[in-house]
Amino acid sequence: MYLTFLGTCAGVPSIQRNVTSIALSFSPKGETWLFDCGEATQHQFMRTDLKPGRLEKIFITHLHGDHIFGLPGILTSRSMSSIATPLTIYGPKGLKTFIDTALTVSGSWVDFPLEIVEVEPGIVVENDEYRVIAQPLNHVIPCFGYRIEQRDRPGRLDPQRLKDDDIPAGAWLQQLKKGKNICLPDGREIIAEHYLGPSKKGKVVTILGDTAPCDNAVVLAKQADILVHEATLEAAMAEKANGRGHSTTAQAASIAHQAQVGKLIATHFSSRYRQQDMPRLLAECRAEFANTDLAYDFMVVNL
Repeated sequence: MYLTFLGTCAGVPSIQRNVTSIALSFSPKGETWLFDCGEATQHQFMRTDLKPGRLEKIFITHLHGDHIFGLPGILTSRSMSSIATPLTIYGPKGLKTFIDTALTVSGSWVDFPLEIVEVEPGIVVENDEYRVIAQPLNHVIPCFGYRIEQRDRPGRLDPQRLKDDDIPAGAWLQQLKKGKNICLPDGREIIAEHYLGPSKKGKVVTILGDTAPCDNAVVLAKQADILVHEATLEAAMAEKANGRGHSTTAQAASIAHQAQVGKLIATHFSSRYRQQDMPRLLAECRAEFANTDLAYDFMVVNL
């Protein structure tokens, strides 16, 4: 798994930063999910190694423009590029109206299966590989944070054990790698766990939308490997930040500390801040939570 930050600015873009979007990829050739889709996200996407055809899900935290104005472009460009794979978009109530209106008024259309899911708190996606949980945050309009839990994965196959037990190569080894028992052509039943090393613990990533400090931020982030938390303003501007449903550097770090996360990545910085301001903002975060980095556009984080 790895994260690619496509936009890290709050409200409006700056010369150095685009507005919010984060891509989560499960492998270099695997599926990709987007979290938020601010204006010009597709331009940012094109400047990376990410492939539009591998985009399967988009999670929207809330319906402010700096988080959704890139959706119509992503959707129509996908159709014009003849990408026919299904796409599901998750987000708060009103998301379907926004997308339908944007497409209808502009005379646009989509040529691929598109599903729009207006989420409720709780589990929004669950399968054998991962689970996604959404909970409301503390913003001026309805806003969600998302917790992505990767399932534990089977360990590596033991080639010596396979050889010792005279298990031949074949398509069935792929099933064993997935932790599934198999039956060989000679009738032997092979128990996967006897040939696999220790399981690999799945990763947990929490990506929060815009929020002032709140209990659900801690709940969603609890012991996550990575927490992505907004830090719109500096520590001295807490009253202004919180009044607008946002957090400061120090408050983001405090949430990370309370949740006992592995690493904090702060993002969504006000456009007032320039590159020369970032060391000061980083120091404010690290004073509360040492293992902190500040996101920048096109930053890639491997888990």
